[in-house]
Amino acid sequence: MLYRKFPRCSHEISILGFGAMRLPLAGEQQDAGNIDEEQAIAMIRTAVDGGVNYIDTAYPYHNGMSEVVVGKALGEGYRDRVFLATKLHSWLITSREDMDRYLDEQLARMNTDHIDFYLLHGLGSETWENLTRLGVLEFLDSAKADGRIRYPAFSFHDQVSVFREIVDAYEWVFAQIQYNYMDEQNQAGTEGLKYAAEQGLGIVVMEPLRGGLLSGDVPIIHQHILDAPVMRTPSDWGLRWVWNHPEVTVVLSGMSSLEQVKENLASATQGLPNSLSPEELAVVEKMRETFASRLKIPCTGCRYCMPCQNNVDIPECFNYYNQAYTYEAEEKAKGVYLWALSGAFSGGIPGYASCCIQCGECEEKCPQGLPIREYLQEVADCFGK
Repeated sequence: MLYRKFPRCSHEISILGFGAMRLPLAGEQQDAGNIDEEQAIAMIRTAVDGGVNYIDTAYPYHNGMSEVVVGKALGEGYRDRVFLATKLHSWLITSREDMDRYLDEQLARMNTDHIDFYLLHGLGSETWENLTRLGVLEFLDSAKADGRIRYPAFSFHDQVSVFREIVDAYEWVFAQIQYNYMDEQNQAGTEGLKYAAEQGLGIVVMEPLRGGLLSGDVPIIHQHILDAPVMRTPSDWGLRWVWNHPEVTVVLSGMSSLEQVKENLASATQGLPNSLSPEELAVVEKMRETFASRLKIPCTGCRYCMPCQNNVDIPECFNYYNQAYTYEAEEKAKGVYLWALSGAFSGGIPGYASCCIQCGECEEKCPQGLPIREYLQEVADCFGK
């Protein structure tokens, strides 16, 4: 295992972090809250025994059960061997008192008296505005002072301009962003990565394999791998590309099996910064170009079409539809689409393509001149109504 440091604290952190959002499930119904505890605990402990010392979870993962299982996995002395990260459930906070209540509940869930890295979860413009109005920065100061948390951080899903604002607002230890070779220009992207590093923040990367999409069995991508100067699995190529960036401290992997743990542990012995040759980087670029060429809808995600009067999240509908075809992963993309746009994160109002009322207002605002209504109908036909 290799280790790096966050600029604002001196601890050696494993470059591979265990993300506890995709733990194995028990039973035939695949209920997200019904974790296969025996297997999940074995996976987490195998990772720690292999050198992983960064464990990441969050209040809503696995319908609230991820923190519970992580707490069990860190029994028998494992808690003392790791840095534990979890997150304030940003979109449920309606008062300053909520912040303390959720944090205290999380400490009890995980049977610990402190959380090493406490993140504001999934910040965007709306959640950031709400939390700051309710006094979240004072809350972080208070929780640090009384010892319940050690280091404050945040995770992020929005535009880079919002990211810069949040970076500048507080003495964060790190920012957690989605970053992989297909997301260099999405959300915070490379611009945000470099900006945060310049301001002295560490970087934790989530979705280095786009939720597993970059590790899938896509035949045309395998041809690039066979022609590469070094033989690696698709997962290894994706992880090594992220670790190649010296700004990155930790790469999270949401592992679902013991085999994935072992494979990622092996990758993490090689993940040095600036270690990929020009020839190896060219292989990744070919894979990126090939995936990009398979997009069904040429949406740039500029969001000029938003807001939609009927709450349809047009760019995200197109994003999941593109994922289904680009990565030959229709069922996986459909599952995320149904979850992410269900309304759980937007006041209970769903944002599905099938909610489109064909008003055409979005097409008048689209700088690309896309036939948005036709495309939304394709998405609805693919993912259901």
